[in-house]
Amino acid sequence: MSVAILPPVMPGLRAALNLHSPAGVRARLATLIFHRVLPAPDPLCPDEMHALRFDALCAWLARSFNVLPLDQAVRALRQGGLPARALAISFDDGYADNHDTALPILQRHGLPATFFVATGYLDGGRMFNDTVIEAVRRAPGLQLDLRAPETGALGLLPLDGWPERRAAVAHILGGIKYLPLAQRPQVAQAIAAAAGATLPDDLMMTRAQVRALHGAGMTVGGHTVSHPILAALDEAAQLDEVIQGKQRLEQITGAPVTLFAYPNGKPGTDYDTHSVAAVRQAGFEAAVSTAWGAAHRSTDLFQIPRFTPWSDSRPRFAAHMLRNYWRTPERAAA
Repeated sequence: MSVAILPPVMPGLRAALNLHSPAGVRARLATLIFHRVLPAPDPLCPDEMHALRFDALCAWLARSFNVLPLDQAVRALRQGGLPARALAISFDDGYADNHDTALPILQRHGLPATFFVATGYLDGGRMFNDTVIEAVRRAPGLQLDLRAPETGALGLLPLDGWPERRAAVAHILGGIKYLPLAQRPQVAQAIAAAAGATLPDDLMMTRAQVRALHGAGMTVGGHTVSHPILAALDEAAQLDEVIQGKQRLEQITGAPVTLFAYPNGKPGTDYDTHSVAAVRQAGFEAAVSTAWGAAHRSTDLFQIPRFTPWSDSRPRFAAHMLRNYWRTPERAAA
């Protein structure tokens, strides 16, 4: 799965996009989701977006869509005033390369974006998944022994080459992703210790970088403090995560934070109806999930779908986008 350098707009594509996403009350809003934009390709994470791919993608998006700030798009959607081919761009988590790599590319193409930031990792923090990825990357041996209970009892994993290391990362993350919030980083750190790895502390943004995004005209949105699986928390803990993250971002930017992204974002699995209620109670105006689909006028604005049509060719990319306009997104059970 990759997004190659994209050729010019195909004849007839804009007409097809207009048909699938017309202006006005029948409009549909496609919202793309990204996490990182690396400076260069990464053999451990070959599907991760990098600068060359992102620059080509942004060039095509600028030519083919009406790209709007997500908050403006949500208001226009509510009022029935979206333009044809409406699209918004979003990033989750708060990686430093969002500021260092993605921002200059977005600015070069005149594209707005929304950055959903988990505040607990700013200024030198590191998410559990990155602890795992960087531990596997830096492990010096050809095997990683995770048979001990403190490392999740995940077995003896081969690390002979990049394919084996990619498989090890997938295996580990699958085994610890849904551990209790307090246990997850402990196990990840034990895995790093077993790997004998010294880990980076500059993967996430600083507060100054978040302010710079806001100062550049980008939107900053809430993403909790510690990026928990909200559905695994009780109602009070969910509300605290949502409110505390919002308040800290407002302190950093000096501006209201009106948009929220559910961590991981799968309806009914990663967030539930209590999560939606917490986001409403916290005073957000809208929230996004990771359910595929496009929003229309009757969409619950606190469960807006998002989508990234990963593909290695622009025609396939466009075809996936067109299908996505008519996909019915999942929602958290009522």
